Amino acid sequence: MKCLIIAAGKGSRLQHRGDSKPLIPILGMPLIERVIRAAMEAGAEEFYVVIGYQGERVRLFLERLAERLAIGIVPLMNDDWDKDNGLSVLKAQGVLHEPFLLLMADHLFDPNLVRPLTTLTLEDGEIALVVDGNTRNPLVDMDDVTRVKVEDGMSNGKIRNIGKGLADFTGFDTGCFLCSTGIFKALEQSNEKDGDTTLSGAVRVLAAEGHVKAIPTDDFWIDVDDPAAFRKAEQALLNRLRDKPNDGPVARYLNRPISVRISRHLVKYNVTPNQISGFSFLCSVLGAGLFAVGGYVALLLGGVLAQFASIIDGCDGEVARLKYQSSDFGGWFDAVLDRYADAFLLFGLTWHLLAVDANGWVLFAGFMAIIGSFMLSYTADKYDNLMRDRVRAGSKGGLRMGRDVRVFLIFLGAAANLVLPVLVVIAVVMNVETVRRVRVASVD
Repeated sequence: MKCLIIAAGKGSRLQHRGDSKPLIPILGMPLIERVIRAAMEAGAEEFYVVIGYQGERVRLFLERLAERLAIGIVPLMNDDWDKDNGLSVLKAQGVLHEPFLLLMADHLFDPNLVRPLTTLTLEDGEIALVVDGNTRNPLVDMDDVTRVKVEDGMSNGKIRNIGKGLADFTGFDTGCFLCSTGIFKALEQSNEKDGDTTLSGAVRVLAAEGHVKAIPTDDFWIDVDDPAAFRKAEQALLNRLRDKPNDGPVARYLNRPISVRISRHLVKYNVTPNQISGFSFLCSVLGAGLFAVGGYVALLLGGVLAQFASIIDGCDGEVARLKYQSSDFGGWFDAVLDRYADAFLLFGLTWHLLAVDANGWVLFAGFMAIIGSFMLSYTADKYDNLMRDRVRAGSKGGLRMGRDVRVFLIFLGAAANLVLPVLVVIAVVMNVETVRRVRVASVD
């Protein structure tokens, strides 16, 4: 699907962060790139970007971005960039002859918000607007947001009116549209009738004819229009990293709050998620080596390093999400390194005990701990998918026992110099949890 993005304005309220608003980085990535990448995930394949202020700089960036992403990006120059945004939309009249997505370069959104538009069928002359029905959305600037009045309810309703000054409204304009070529005719009619060249003016023309569908959403979006909104957007993007459903209690309440703070800085550098995964693995191997050295100081340092590696292990996925670099290989590679890291850490603890007392029970406890950790990881995918289905059905998800708990137990055992009890606990808990998962899955 083709996508038109308006990126012509000056953005004077954000000029302290950069001369060109579309190129202002937020968590290490320019606004316009975030919008394009989100649209790609939603299903957009070909892009037209209306540029204006500092147009040459934006054009050069878009050329490089098109090469990096291997997509088509066509810049359209709007010399009247300091006038209403409807004039920017009209610049695409000669190149867009079929339904297209219309987005704003300063509106960040979850791809799920736009995805319904890519499969929507429009009648001749119709457009559709994604409407946020949460009128108490804390990310919305009530003094600046465009308000929408939807008739017949938010679900499958038609937009009756739109504007910033509406007193009677049912939702907010997210800036995400699916447009037929009727939008161009409506812009011309709005200009001829009322001298109104805003996009909202064209929507009002079509709304009067019953030609504007409202697509309800409760997904994330934000208009990054001023310093306050910019700060909200940064925090919202970071907060979204904390909602990983597979996180165990240690990851959710200890590791994730720390890793998110680290990732906030990592995204500003040219570091890849796979490199972060590799660094975390090396920290685990070094921790295991310290376990094998012997002595309490080495044991303590190894435990601290193991827990640090567990925290860093969350950064690879966080950076991947923030920089739109998630991949099937990356997830698989991270899982492979995690299994190796677990084996090294547990073997290092076992070696630490065997160096003092070559006891067969120590070897057995270490072996069962390693087997339990591997089997728990092996059963994770099916179990997690099963729990997600149950949560969607209204049941409680329960407590997840995973790698975060295992590594934290290793850290506690090393810090308290209680290696054997911790190996036994890990061996028992991991294997019992594996058996429980098998039973749960068999019942289902």
